[in-house]
Amino acid sequence: MSGANRITGKGRLTPARTVRFTFDGKSYTALQGDTVASALLAHGVHLLGRSFKYHRPRGILSAGPEEPNALLDISRDSARRQPNVRASVQEVFDGMKAESQNRWPSLSFDIGGINNLMSPFFGAGFYYKTFMWPKKAWHSIYEPFIRRAAGLGVAPTEADPDHYAGRYAHCDVLVVGAGVSGLSAALAAAETGAEVMLVDEQPEVGGALHFDAGVTIDGQPGYDWAQATVARLQAMDNVKVLTRTTAFGYYNHNFVALVERVTDHLASPDRRTARERMWQVRAKRVIVAAGAIERHMVFANNDRPGIMLASAARTFINHFGVAVGSKIGVYTAHDSAYEAAFDLRRAGVSIAAIVDTRDNPGTGVLAEARSLGIDVLTGHSVTDTSGKLRVSAMHVTRNGGGAVRKIPVDALIVSSGWTPSVHLFSQSRGKLRFDAATQRFLPDTYAQNMVCVGACNGTDDLQAAIDEAVSAGVSMAREAGIDGSASTSPRGEARFAWTGGMLGAGEGAGADTTVKAFIDFQHDVCAKDIRLAVREGMHSIEHIKRFTTNGMASDQGKLSNMHGLAIAAEALDRPIPQVGLTTFRQPYTPVTFGALISHSRGDLFDPARKTPMHAWEEAHGAEFEDVGNWKRAWYYPRAGETMHEAVNRECRTVRTVAGVFDASTLGKIEVVGPDAAAFLNLMYTNAWDTLKPGRCRYGIMTREDGFVYDDGVVGRLAEDRFHVTTTTGGAPRVLQHMEDYLQTEFPHLNVWLTSTTEQWAVIAVQGPKAREIIAPLVEGIDLSPEAMPHMSVAEGKICGVPTRLFRMSFTGDMGFEVNVPADYGQAIWEAIWARAEPMGACVYGTETMHVLRAEKGYIIVGQDTDGTVTPEDAGVGWAVSKKKTDFVGIRGLKRPDLVKEGRKQLVGITTKDPHVVLEEGAQVVADPNQPKPMTMLGHVTSSYWSENCGRSIAFALIAGGRAKMGQTLYVPMPDRTIPVEVTDLVFFDKEGGRING
Repeated sequence: MSGANRITGKGRLTPARTVRFTFDGKSYTALQGDTVASALLAHGVHLLGRSFKYHRPRGILSAGPEEPNALLDISRDSARRQPNVRASVQEVFDGMKAESQNRWPSLSFDIGGINNLMSPFFGAGFYYKTFMWPKKAWHSIYEPFIRRAAGLGVAPTEADPDHYAGRYAHCDVLVVGAGVSGLSAALAAAETGAEVMLVDEQPEVGGALHFDAGVTIDGQPGYDWAQATVARLQAMDNVKVLTRTTAFGYYNHNFVALVERVTDHLASPDRRTARERMWQVRAKRVIVAAGAIERHMVFANNDRPGIMLASAARTFINHFGVAVGSKIGVYTAHDSAYEAAFDLRRAGVSIAAIVDTRDNPGTGVLAEARSLGIDVLTGHSVTDTSGKLRVSAMHVTRNGGGAVRKIPVDALIVSSGWTPSVHLFSQSRGKLRFDAATQRFLPDTYAQNMVCVGACNGTDDLQAAIDEAVSAGVSMAREAGIDGSASTSPRGEARFAWTGGMLGAGEGAGADTTVKAFIDFQHDVCAKDIRLAVREGMHSIEHIKRFTTNGMASDQGKLSNMHGLAIAAEALDRPIPQVGLTTFRQPYTPVTFGALISHSRGDLFDPARKTPMHAWEEAHGAEFEDVGNWKRAWYYPRAGETMHEAVNRECRTVRTVAGVFDASTLGKIEVVGPDAAAFLNLMYTNAWDTLKPGRCRYGIMTREDGFVYDDGVVGRLAEDRFHVTTTTGGAPRVLQHMEDYLQTEFPHLNVWLTSTTEQWAVIAVQGPKAREIIAPLVEGIDLSPEAMPHMSVAEGKICGVPTRLFRMSFTGDMGFEVNVPADYGQAIWEAIWARAEPMGACVYGTETMHVLRAEKGYIIVGQDTDGTVTPEDAGVGWAVSKKKTDFVGIRGLKRPDLVKEGRKQLVGITTKDPHVVLEEGAQVVADPNQPKPMTMLGHVTSSYWSENCGRSIAFALIAGGRAKMGQTLYVPMPDRTIPVEVTDLVFFDKEGGRING
């Protein structure tokens, strides 16, 4: 039996298809297609959870994603478990285990319920005024207690065995929402020939047609028309329909993020199938048909289990065939709740009374209620309820006062009207307007290529919504460049035209009361809390939100925001638009971490990048260091060698014979186009239009503030093509930096940027015999000093493989950098090594590279700079053009504080004792005997033992450093003070002759 409250002949589920599940250890039978909420209601279970702060009993409030109360822990096994799942959304599958949350020892008897008795101490903002004394108790008592109490569910502790997928998609028209408006818009756009994507968060399309049985379209019941329409759409090659898919984020340039629940409803999903799939969609045009969300009524004790939205009760009876009670009360300020009462009454459910705050409801619904024998109390309000774990009675009184009438009920359905779902529109940066006549915010000014239709646009009439949607489908397709026409023209009819609605607190919950009239159910925010926030001086709705936490729960205030805003406006005595509106942020509904990160976890969370020569380096004993994501050969120890001994040997060998170095990790960007030189002129401090093809130049890149951002050598291959190198760690950000300026500041330039870091393997051959090593292998390039001087580039072949050969050096010796396609990297490396090894050369790693570059005074951006260093500070001011009128950072470099005397400058320092190697990061002072706090002049940026110099060497950023040449400064350390002398940056081959061979 699938539940005593299942009504025979009602609903759209198949009675023969049953599934079994458990809730808090008790076994239940459901029908395939049930949500957890509908299945439990079928068995008369209304109590599903406890509230966050007061631990009050809570039941099902809605039948959709706005559910704030019924948040459950859903699991298949101990590893496949997810907390805070909305019972109104989660479909039941065979073997599912559901557990209630935020209670102990049981749901019906929760010791935390004592908080409800102590609620006067837990008013809004209490956390700002408590836990202040004694100070020492914070770490030992208060903070541990708060952390244990925080949150509703318990995070899983086992690794998630499921996998997740991601897809990218492009379309002409994306339609969000598959109700009447969304289906009409999608069909119209599809008929024009446009590529259409239609997405909806529910398992079946239809939107409000799931509950609204009073709608007919083209002579069919509305829900049947929806299924026929989607079948027609699915048969079209130019349409993609995604159900169980939520559009949770609307970003720039019509980029919409979707998450598809692929297997959460299946009993035995294929392990090879992703549990969820993230869709990242770029649409030429977007149509949002997100509908509207029903609001609850705000009155005393409106949170008891059994009190729910009228549309939810209507969904449960019409779609799931479940009656939410046997004697149901209705409290409303809107005609839509009447239709819920009618549907329940026709299903054989007793309606105790319809209590309407209005004196004059819609004449149509009023007449229908009387014809069905339903008692209607107009001009009355529900001012309180009775019951403990479920509502048992509603307390009714005439508006303005009078005797209280206690009417027994076992469920109470409520409606104060409907709020257009403008979340995605607002995320798109569209501007809303407040419609005073209907007391709601509606889309007004569009910021992107999109349009809202139907209820989310404030279009209430059914036929008007259909016509609006069809027109939008055609116009959006046309704007996307599709010239076809559409023939669809659905004709719809609703049984009643709805009127009414109210915002804020109802009778008995006004400013003169202190009752618990809940606005935000999940965070236990009451009407009185909003008023308290105003009394405490909070006049901005954003401040009120944070003081009370209204709208900050996982439902993002879908039910509470408008009520809270109205109560605040009343307390402030201002119109609602003047109070403002809180920000609608992504995601629209909670998104799992699994869907967001997809395969990026475990080893793939921070994947190691390896060069094409990594296997050879590993086989030849290299020790590796992590440089960003890259694994780089650090040094190559021989048997019995320490790291320092290996590095010393490598440094000597490179200077006396030659060394082979894997430089593949350097960032590489291809800059191509007629305006390539002009673009680089703007991005770098030095000039590029004067650089001839076949030549290279060192470049410095600064930010707008004038500080060094990156550096590298740039080779000009042709008039319209440059090969740009960056630092290893800087490659992604430099490309982003360039792309950002190209798209936003210099869009007039005809330039293309392509990352080629992975495409080229780079083998640096450095040292006196570098030319001799590679010469026999190179084809079609003249390597003579006259034909290929320092800072040259040429294209040819090496060992028959295409190469870009650079004559450049980061050691100060003659050097070449051989760029070959990555697939040939190891083969060319082995060929070069076969030449180099017999000559006595060595392979060397990054540590030797650091020492050799420091001997020659070459800086490393990010080590010798810290984000506050200008080119002049770093000693490369010569790379800043004095003739250019513009480049990124030119104005920053002219700021007075960047050109004043006394700035920190990069200089060399040597220890008085040549055998003492300084620690990088150590502070430098002028007077080691100065009382603390000492005046720090700067710090050591690079420090090494130089085998070639026979002593230690170091760089330091020191205030006014170049004016202190020859002076003695001090480096205080815990065990001693080290005297040092300020020098220039070049320690080896000061004349620079070795670089020319």
